[in-house]
Amino acid sequence: MTNRHTEDARPTTSTTPSSTGAASERPVEAELHDTQYPSTRREDANRVGAGPMTNSTDAGSRPQTEMHQGEQHARQIERTGQVKRTGQVMSHPSPGVELSETGPVRTPRNLLRILLADVRHGRWLLVLSTLLAACASGASVALMGVSAWLLSRAAEMPPVLYLEAAAVGVRFFGISRGVFRYAERLVGHDLALRMQGVLRMRSYDKLSGTTLVGRRRGDLLVRVTADVEAILDVVVRVLVPACAASLAIIGTTALLARFSPASAAWLLGSALLAGVVIPWLTQVASRRADGSTVPLRGELANRTRELAHAAPDLVALNAADHQMERVLEVDAKLRDAERRAAWVRGLGTAGQILAAGVAVVSALLVGGQAVADGRIGGRILAVLVLTPLALHEVFGSFNAAAQTFTRARTALNRIVEILDAPTVGVGDSPTAESTGQSPSLELTDLTVGWPDGGPVQRHLDLQIHPGESVALVGPSGIGKTTIAATIMGLIPPVSGQVHTTGRVRYLAQNAHVFTTSIAENVRIGARQATDEEVVTALQRAGLDLPPDRLVGEDGATISGGEAQRLALARVLVSHATSTDDGETHEPTPVPVADTAPGDVLILDEPTEHLDVETSEALMDDLWATTPGAAKLVITHDPLVMERCDRVWELG
Repeated sequence: MTNRHTEDARPTTSTTPSSTGAASERPVEAELHDTQYPSTRREDANRVGAGPMTNSTDAGSRPQTEMHQGEQHARQIERTGQVKRTGQVMSHPSPGVELSETGPVRTPRNLLRILLADVRHGRWLLVLSTLLAACASGASVALMGVSAWLLSRAAEMPPVLYLEAAAVGVRFFGISRGVFRYAERLVGHDLALRMQGVLRMRSYDKLSGTTLVGRRRGDLLVRVTADVEAILDVVVRVLVPACAASLAIIGTTALLARFSPASAAWLLGSALLAGVVIPWLTQVASRRADGSTVPLRGELANRTRELAHAAPDLVALNAADHQMERVLEVDAKLRDAERRAAWVRGLGTAGQILAAGVAVVSALLVGGQAVADGRIGGRILAVLVLTPLALHEVFGSFNAAAQTFTRARTALNRIVEILDAPTVGVGDSPTAESTGQSPSLELTDLTVGWPDGGPVQRHLDLQIHPGESVALVGPSGIGKTTIAATIMGLIPPVSGQVHTTGRVRYLAQNAHVFTTSIAENVRIGARQATDEEVVTALQRAGLDLPPDRLVGEDGATISGGEAQRLALARVLVSHATSTDDGETHEPTPVPVADTAPGDVLILDEPTEHLDVETSEALMDDLWATTPGAAKLVITHDPLVMERCDRVWELG
């Protein structure tokens, strides 16, 4: 029997007011942080090992974290000056990709500039794509003009040789239009897709820093998928078409001015109507509808996810109809917003067609008078009248670009919110070197709390040495999970200091099981682990399952005890090492049963939902495979408390 005593967690202060209640102990949205945090050399497996950190008693009670609240908390933390963690540095999430370090993004315009800088030759590719699009539009206009001259000249029935040059011109411009358009799409989409990939990596990199702990996952999913795709729309449907259309109109106006300055002036006026006035009116009219569409899609995705995830419980409680009504309510709002936006876009298209018609009619009237006065011939009149028809597509580019920009700007603003959000936590970077005698974990006058709330526990002091185990006990909602999240670096301390000397590994109460094989679930703890290392980890965790066996969604095909042992295997599997240069190297072979001196292992209700026999076997294996680790065990189980060297009681 080990030596066991009780420590006072807060010797100088009273218990946190009960008003904090269960809502004070927040579930950690660990699924947002399962990639390498950019500020440290830590290994992914330390935290991903067991999935999200969840307290079943308060999992649905926490309010949504708001951006401005996070910013206030970040400023508060900065004022204390007592947080001993390294700051955030932009990582390299993918081999061969260099993400520049930038300050706050603030606006979609700055975001576009940053992404163009991140893509190799990004600005030159944008210019090239614009020139190719302008050449395609110019070829289309030239094709119509040459065709008009050819038809009018052919009506005079001249010798065929007189038409040969015009016929060759028609073929040339017809073929070149397609070639230029294909090249423009190739270059423009290549640039846009590269920028989209970089933006998605920047978003993932930011989320990996636990920045948005507590954000609704459905909304986050829409942001990093659908909203990120808005950058493609900005490049290929806004910037390139609008700039190319402007160049085509300027060139066409200059060409027509040589034959009829009055017709050129009318064409320029029509272009201003179609390219400036009508798009501006369309933007103003559709701004509200387009601005609400993107957030409503995020809300719909979130409610749909909640409905699908909780479907069995809702059916059992006969509450599915009510939740479905909430989903349909958001869907109706989204449908109404899209309908209003569609009406505005339709009116804008009609206005664009009207502008093109004005250019044609004005050319006919002005050119007809010029023919009557003998200033130009009939063939030139045909060119003046038919050429503006080719600008119909060009005029449409402005209206489409304006409508697309309104929606894309809203989506990119949501991405900017993610990129500019204050970092919450810094990950599990060691703050001291292990000497063998020093504590693996030391809390000094630590006050903890969530970014969107007040302090939960104050003035905590604790030391855990290598190989020592401490049971953290107390009522639900007292702040045990908050303490664990602070130690892991998911949230910053309100005040005080956290010192660790090695890896911080975590075994969650409810381990998340991914819909893949047993082996791949284990490799989430170390992506470079070999098949032998995976098998060894499964054996040390006491899990006798074939590595190639597939598990269902949320571990539906395995038991709760097997899921817990699978999470333990993730924690125990040997790790790849990551250097400061962002490159992952082959790991040094380490016996899975060994733990480095100074490692910290946090166990959150490791025996929850397990029978006594399974619980004892799991604890035996856990203690046997982690002899050198300092263990902090969150538990209500008396048997687990007996296993620990000390009991640290809160409340």
